[in-house]
Parts: sequence; structure tokens; C-alpha cells
Amino acid sequence: MEYSNGIKKLPPYVFVDLDRKKKAAIAAGRDIINLGIGDPDKPTPKSIIRYFKKCVDKPENHQYPIGRGTTTFRQSVVDWMKKRFNVVITPAEVECLIGAKDGITHLPLAFLNPGDIVLVPDPGYPGYTSGTYLAGGETYVMPLEAKNKFLPDLEAIPEEIYNKVKIMWLNYPNNPTSAMADRKFYEKVISYAKKYDFIAAQDAPYSEIYFGKPPMSILEIEGAKEHVVEFYSMSKTFNMTGWRIGFAVGGEKIINGLAAVKENMDSGTFTAIQDVAGWALLNCDREAAKIRRLYKRRAGVFTKGLRKLGYEVLKSQGTLYLWVRVPGSMKSMDFCSMVLDKGDMVVTPGIGFGKYADGYFRIALTVDEPLIHKALDRFAKLKI
Repeated sequence: MEYSNGIKKLPPYVFVDLDRKKKAAIAAGRDIINLGIGDPDKPTPKSIIRYFKKCVDKPENHQYPIGRGTTTFRQSVVDWMKKRFNVVITPAEVECLIGAKDGITHLPLAFLNPGDIVLVPDPGYPGYTSGTYLAGGETYVMPLEAKNKFLPDLEAIPEEIYNKVKIMWLNYPNNPTSAMADRKFYEKVISYAKKYDFIAAQDAPYSEIYFGKPPMSILEIEGAKEHVVEFYSMSKTFNMTGWRIGFAVGGEKIINGLAAVKENMDSGTFTAIQDVAGWALLNCDREAAKIRRLYKRRAGVFTKGLRKLGYEVLKSQGTLYLWVRVPGSMKSMDFCSMVLDKGDMVVTPGIGFGKYADGYFRIALTVDEPLIHKALDRFAKLKI
């Protein structure tokens, strides 16, 4: 019995040794500070939970969910896109998702044939690559480097590659670097997408976790919709990672392709969760702003402390993370293993996001300030 070629091509889980060490340390009773996982430490806001209780009591919400999302949910997304970005879409251009990962990994199944290429950022979310391989496609890496402000160099991609491209993955605000992209960059992306007829796919789960100017939607660019799909999530915006709901918006043909895959793969998201998610989008700006302020404050405290210790920390523009250069000439995995062994802390090695990230490590801002100060004390004792 053989695994499929797609399964065989999946990259190995590079964190396996570090994960084993972490579990062993916890089992041994060591006081481990976990700065590795990007899962909010605060609960979902009480207003959202209260509204959910009303939704879950409705008998009609206990049946199979409607395929592409309820009329109410999709209209809420339409209204939110207009309110947040001044972008006009229709309910036919919305697809409800079981979290953004659902859409990200299923999109390639709708558009790839053998030999087709997907442009993936490095560093980048592993789902861009795994979804491509499982759909039978090939990847071409777009390095994200500090000299280019962690934006891909579009001119450096050969034309023979562009001629085979079906999807270009983007992710701004960026995980793990926290970089932002501007209108000029997106306009260039759309010009290439139109010229070579590919999809510009924006992974935007951190769209509402920003520390300065709010990031824009690519759909704000006139004439872009035919070549654009964007994936949004409730997870980080409202501390709803466990609820598993997000949505895709974009050109109707792209949404129809994604919907066709999902209609054959799953039965949708619990309708009561759709109801509360739609309500939160339109009624919980105050809660989202409070969450945003929390991460901005934590980023400031952690950045200031690490810089005092001599670490080179990129100024975080958003997301739940800090992106920090590995000191000296150490590899990121070696450094993170040392931090666990000697400092009782878990941080994420850059190599987990791609080879161009090996000179960095990622810190998640998902612990309270007292633990941040405790972590800073431990970093100080490492004496790098």
C-alpha cells in the first residue's frame, strides 16, 4: 500500500525534536513559558458568548448548515467589507469557511492541474505548500527578505514560471514578520495577475491586528476582483480560534470553484456559529479594538526589553508576533533548542517557515505582561 504522491511530497515536521523536548520538560515539572503558539490567551469576549447562547437555542440552527453559508452570514460579510474597506461585493462573492485554513488548503484543488505552479512566500504559512502538493501542483518560492521590506520581488520571478502560475499566495499583515504591504505593491501584483491570468490569494487572518494604519484589502483596487480571493478569520480578531469560522471573498468564478470543492468535502459550519460571527463583524468593533490594544502593548514591552538585551527585533506592525534575529551565527533550530534547555522557554525557529527564515525566531505575544517580564529575565540570563 502506497501513499499518494501528494502525501509523499509534504515537507517533514521540522519541530518534532523541539516538540518532544518541550513535552519532556513539562512532564518533568519544569516551569515552561510557552511563547511558541499563536493562540490567543484571552477568552472570546462575553458579548459574543451571550449572543451565541441565543443563537444556539434556535431549533432551526441544529440542522445541516446551508452550503455556502447562510443568507444572514453572507450579507453580514458584504456589509462588513463595505464598512471596513469600502469594498462592494455581493453575497455570491462570499463563501463561509471552517476557519481560514479550510479555504487556503482547498483552493488549489479547484484550480490546479499537474505541472501548474503556485507562488509561495518564504517565510510563509505551511498550508500554502501542503495544499499545493495535495492538489498535485508545484511550488515556486518567493523569498521575503528584510532588504525588500519582506515583500516578494515580483520582477525576480522568471517569465517561464509566471506562464505556469495559477495562484500567488500573499499574507499581509504577515506571519511571522509582521510586515505590511501597500497599495503600490498590490497594484503591481494585480498587473501581473492580469497579464498572466493567475489568482492573487490574500491570507488575511490578521487584518484587524494592526498597530498603526489599518491594512487595506486588495479588492479596493479597481478591476482587481476577477483575479483576487481573500481569506478572513474570526480567530485572531475576536479570540475565536476554537470556533472555526472564517470566510472567503473575491471574484465570483474563484468563489464558485472553492465552493464546488467544499460542497464535496464538508457540510459547512454550525449555523449558530455563523449567526454569531456575522453579528460580531458588525457589532463588536469595540471588542476588536481592545484586543488590538492588548497586543500592541505587549509588543512594545517585549520589544523594548529584548532590545535592551542586545537582540535585533523588527518593529512589529501587527499580528500576534515578534520577529527576532537569531544572535551570532547559530541556526534557528539550535538557538530555540538552547532557549528551551537553558531558559525554559518555547520560541519558534524560523526554519519552520522556510529556509529564508532560518536567521530568525518568532515570539508569540500570547502571554500576559508579568510573564513577558519573567521571560525577559530568562533571556537576560542566557547571556547571548
